[in-house]
Amino acid sequence: MKDTIAALFKQCGLGEITEDIRPVSGGLMHKMYKVHATSGVYAVKCLNPEIMKRPGVLSNYEEAEKLERILEAAEIPVIPALSFNGDKMLRAEGQYFYIFSWQEGSITDWNAITKEQCFRAGEILGQIHGIDAQNTEREETEESAIVFGSYLQTAVEKNSSIAPLLKDSLPLLTKAQEKLNTARAALPAILAIDDPDMDPKNIMWHENKAYVIDLECLERGNPAASCINLALQWAGTVNGQYDRDNLRAFFTGYLQAYDNGFRSYEELYGIAYTWVEWLEYNIRRALGMEGAEEDAIRLGEEEVRNTIGRIRYLDAIAEDVCQVLREFPVSGMQDVSR
Repeated sequence: MKDTIAALFKQCGLGEITEDIRPVSGGLMHKMYKVHATSGVYAVKCLNPEIMKRPGVLSNYEEAEKLERILEAAEIPVIPALSFNGDKMLRAEGQYFYIFSWQEGSITDWNAITKEQCFRAGEILGQIHGIDAQNTEREETEESAIVFGSYLQTAVEKNSSIAPLLKDSLPLLTKAQEKLNTARAALPAILAIDDPDMDPKNIMWHENKAYVIDLECLERGNPAASCINLALQWAGTVNGQYDRDNLRAFFTGYLQAYDNGFRSYEELYGIAYTWVEWLEYNIRRALGMEGAEEDAIRLGEEEVRNTIGRIRYLDAIAEDVCQVLREFPVSGMQDVSR
């Protein structure tokens, strides 16, 4: 990888590499490196080659880059990919890359997310949604149609370690997918620029300022769906530490930045079960259907266990969360960040 990145920097006119290239945390799908060069310090993201083989993936990245430029122009606090000769996505030796200016900071400990951080995250999401939100004609809902029973059969045939867990979880996963589809059918007909991946791992904090990273998932989507899903993640549902106050803080920040009048968020709780789609991807990784690398298979197995755990937790706290959502949000809420 060192030689490839060196060739990439030469191609982009960024000079020579001056220190050893160090891997840094870059999420669960791509690889990230910290690179010191004669022109400065950079973060280099090497995109997962298996993902880049998917049909339509390049056009999805192209759309995300267009939206990223809109966020930059609107002065949303994002860390955008650098452009070279007008291109953000770069290719060297058959691999795809993004290069970023290095941003000091750290990701919040998932076990120590504060109300203030939830308020700011909600505020940023609201600012993004408010750039170009539009009412639309109601269209037929795109349903999730994952056949978990088929994956279970494959897992059994391959003697995969995830087979017993899938078998035990099959009724729950079927129920979760049904609730997801019901919630999607209840969404208001609104379209906005959206960052559905703006969970706590994708905001860096430096000197109490927030910077949104990993913008490859930018799209035009339903703001209500994104709001409920991200609010629950910031409120602690991902790691089993749901906090009512953090949920309220996120919505407070969000509605002060963007309020379209929608209030029936309790009807959308099933949106939280979008985890079933992340689960499907990791089942496929665990079964070697997204590449045969042993590390990818092990990571898939781990994420299958983690994700099913999250879905179980979401099911357990559903009644309590919906009680809060029925009471909230309301107009004129107090700014908890002050």
